[in-house]
Amino acid sequence: MHRILVIDDDQGLRELLAEYLGGRGLSVDTAPDGTEGIAQLRSGAFDLVVLDVMMPGIDGFETTRRIRAFSTTPIIMLTARGDEMDRIVGLELGADDYLGKPFNPRELLARIQAVLRRSENPSEPPSTLQAGPVSIDLDRRHAQINDTVLALTTTEFEILRILVANSGRVIPRERLMELARGEAWAAFDRSVDVHISHLRKKLGDDSKRPELIKTVRGVGYTFAVSNR
Repeated sequence: MHRILVIDDDQGLRELLAEYLGGRGLSVDTAPDGTEGIAQLRSGAFDLVVLDVMMPGIDGFETTRRIRAFSTTPIIMLTARGDEMDRIVGLELGADDYLGKPFNPRELLARIQAVLRRSENPSEPPSTLQAGPVSIDLDRRHAQINDTVLALTTTEFEILRILVANSGRVIPRERLMELARGEAWAAFDRSVDVHISHLRKKLGDDSKRPELIKTVRGVGYTFAVSNR
């Protein structure tokens, strides 16, 4: 059974999600603020965190930043304002997905299931992808550049996997996110660019003159190193 941590200062929402998600095969723990949520995450093993942005004390953005300092547990952020900038900031800090308030609990459940599917080990036999200095162990969901292990979010891992597997081919940005997330992606949503920016930083790829992940203006991205 997957274990979920819900961090939100709204007691009614915490109780609603605990009942709804708990009745659909998930084990749900809750925390009223970021400080307690971080403490619970440090002391127990969770498969995913549902995190509100607008909270007293440390908000969801700062909570995400602190979580990412010690954990790669997938995070779905809840934002009341539905502001595009909130979504971008959340992704920049390491969130895997976001959902605007108010929301249908059924949609949240679908997003949780999608993120969990992406984060679980594939059932195929062990396999490795290699492109230049980057290698990806598909069985362990482990990526590294040269001898340095990369700390990637679930979505970042999927994007890198797709680019490396298709090294030398241009992947349209909408198609890239559809493949990475397993769902249709709005053409106007530019969050893929945020994920690419994060990947470049983690790969040590100069964003102004990238050598690994190159932008094909008006189309999408390509991993420029041929497979070996």
